[in-house]
Amino acid sequence: MLKVQNYLILLPLLCFCFLFISEASVHEYNGEKFVSKGNAFVVHGGSEGIYSSFADPQNVTAIGGDSYIRFEKITFRRPKALANFSSRSIQAIVFEVEDRETMGGSAYGGQRAVCCTADLAKLGVCSEGEVIHRPSTENPSWPKLFGVSFNGDDEVATLPSKSIQITKTGMYNLYFIQCDLNLKDLTVEGKTVWKNPTGYLPGRMSPLMKFYGFMSLAFVILGIFWFSQYARFWREVLPLQNCITLVITLGMLEMSLWYFDYAEFNETGIRPVGITMWAVTFGTIKRTIARIIILMVSMGYGVVRPTLGGLTSKVIMLGATFFLASEVLELVENVGAVSDLSGKARLFLVLPVAILDAFFILWIFTSLSATLNKLQARRMVVKLDIYRKFTNALVVAVIISVGWICYELYFKSNDVYNEQWQNAWIIPAFWQVLSFSLLFVICVLWAPSQNSMRYAYSEEASEDFDKDYNTLTLIKPSPVPSKDFRSAPEARSAQGSNGPTNGDVEEDKTE
Repeated sequence: MLKVQNYLILLPLLCFCFLFISEASVHEYNGEKFVSKGNAFVVHGGSEGIYSSFADPQNVTAIGGDSYIRFEKITFRRPKALANFSSRSIQAIVFEVEDRETMGGSAYGGQRAVCCTADLAKLGVCSEGEVIHRPSTENPSWPKLFGVSFNGDDEVATLPSKSIQITKTGMYNLYFIQCDLNLKDLTVEGKTVWKNPTGYLPGRMSPLMKFYGFMSLAFVILGIFWFSQYARFWREVLPLQNCITLVITLGMLEMSLWYFDYAEFNETGIRPVGITMWAVTFGTIKRTIARIIILMVSMGYGVVRPTLGGLTSKVIMLGATFFLASEVLELVENVGAVSDLSGKARLFLVLPVAILDAFFILWIFTSLSATLNKLQARRMVVKLDIYRKFTNALVVAVIISVGWICYELYFKSNDVYNEQWQNAWIIPAFWQVLSFSLLFVICVLWAPSQNSMRYAYSEEASEDFDKDYNTLTLIKPSPVPSKDFRSAPEARSAQGSNGPTNGDVEEDKTE
């Protein structure tokens, strides 16, 4: 409980911070300092997948279908103490990832340099102090490079406003580079606007907008089925089915919010922080509740045991910890972010979630095994059948998950430079589809019906089981059959007159 209270205090602070660091397809630079990379000083201006501009058969520029990178009010600022000399050029360079080898060079096979050295200048391949670049073999006009210099005692140098048309689909990178060792503590301000033919949504995200639209429709269809059954048999509804209703509702809200998040992002170029945070939070709550429900079902809650007993606090603690770790990961990955997190930063956030997920899986299957053994010992055929189907669905989901994780590791290890960005959307989409599929199976197995109560916990059956399980007695033949041990025809007659029973059909043991 203390962890939850601490999180409620921490969440507003995180929200406050994200409001001020949010970026978008409109990349803003608020005094970023140049950092040393090799023999150059650089600022990474952004990396995005961009589709080529739409073809215009009338040879008229179609603004709505243009792809471009536009520079707006990019200024470089140096300290007043260093504003006493004219500097070398500070350059902005835009290149497609396939042309990365055209950047930099080395003299006589030595260490690769970004800025032209004296040795390279002697070879006549570049001018000393300039960024080394060669024309692309496919498009000689690329990479795009232009710059500005400080004159005399100027403290500020402004880059001319410029728009670069994108005519080839690819992953584009922007760097601000300067090679003057005297320009210490140089900063950059301003913004660049990156646009695709269909809007401002980054290329790797644009397929997700349509995907979340389809997922919203899928949840609506599932919701119609579930709520219609819920309304028809509301008198027979179990607590477990109320929890499933909550998960479906959260799923509908999450998918709708993600769709509107991407639609607003695509329209304005600025990611809506509020909608993104709500989508992340609803999604995290849904995943947490779904895992807790699966764990409770696996423990036999409401089926072979009325409560979780002393395990309740442990389940709540595990769920709260998972929610906290997942919420932080999703906030950092999605709120105000466009470029992917670095590998180390993402690993630091992903690792706790992965460990907690593994613990959930281990606990779920351990509990399932114990519950199946109890159901089999009690000869509860109906409940045993539904639990076996549930177990099979979980096993298939886990096997598919492990296989997809292996593929994801392979995909990312072989795509260091994000050259496969057009297919990257499939990775997060897969997890949504798998989660929805498992929820669909659970809805089919536990859909409200007139026989819902046959899956409910029966106190009488539990007492009989505990008595048989804990006490060993000799079975003696009795000359007069008791009312609890009727013949098969009498049992069938009683069942036919009274209708379906709430418990499972118990099979008599005979010796």
